[in-house]
Amino acid sequence: MGRPFIEFIQSQQLPWVEKEYVTKVRPGVLVRELSLDAESGGCSLLLKYPDGYSYSDSHILNADEEFFVIDGEITIDGQKYGRYNYGHFPKGYHTAEISSKGAIVLTFFNVAPVATAATANSPELEAERVIKHIDSLAGEWGGNFNPDFPPGAGRKWMRRDPVTQDETWVLGTMPLRYGMRSEKHPVVEEAYLLSGELVGHLGVMTPGAYFWRPPEEPHGPFGSMTGNLYLFRTVGGPLSTIYEPDSREFNWKPKHDPILPAELASLPVFDGCVCQAY
Repeated sequence: MGRPFIEFIQSQQLPWVEKEYVTKVRPGVLVRELSLDAESGGCSLLLKYPDGYSYSDSHILNADEEFFVIDGEITIDGQKYGRYNYGHFPKGYHTAEISSKGAIVLTFFNVAPVATAATANSPELEAERVIKHIDSLAGEWGGNFNPDFPPGAGRKWMRRDPVTQDETWVLGTMPLRYGMRSEKHPVVEEAYLLSGELVGHLGVMTPGAYFWRPPEEPHGPFGSMTGNLYLFRTVGGPLSTIYEPDSREFNWKPKHDPILPAELASLPVFDGCVCQAY
């Protein structure tokens, strides 16, 4: 597998930089590279669109593009995406114009993005996979969790892909909630903490924390004094969970001991303001 195991990094530790593979499809946009697959070029990114950004280039991408606005607003072909708005454009989806008055956008490409000039969607576009726009502030919270999932949480679905079976959702949890068993999943799981605090087996995550876990990696249990809000996604199919049989006393003061590749482990530890998730 081409991506390193990351659990966890505060995105504020990463510098805003230019990345050539992003500049080719979003010129003028700065990047915080959360994780990168060295084999496919698939990546999870924070993109920083400057105030007054405008890019007109009628094209399609070879990559699926999935995005969630953390702050600010972007407009894509007339559709506005404000804070906590979501979209999913499969490969071959036509885009002509992007503008912004300034925005931070959590963005995922499944392979290294390459643009090709076009005036319409590709004939190969899987139209059933397009999600034009979801406002996560709208709609009702749902449950339907594993019966062993600790109570006190809600979920809003952003995507349940009809082809890949991958899933993306917003998860919210109540304050003073914790689990007592570790768990694992048969698929890749990654998440970005939008607000609140998350206490886990490798330390305390604050807004802006990110992790990428390979399949079958045990983790947890987790808890929160404050309650929290995250964006979660899976790669390789829908989420299913296996819990370890034995419970344990929850540790509210874990040692800060994240699992990181060498280039991330060498970054200074973030100890600044935790009021923003970027």
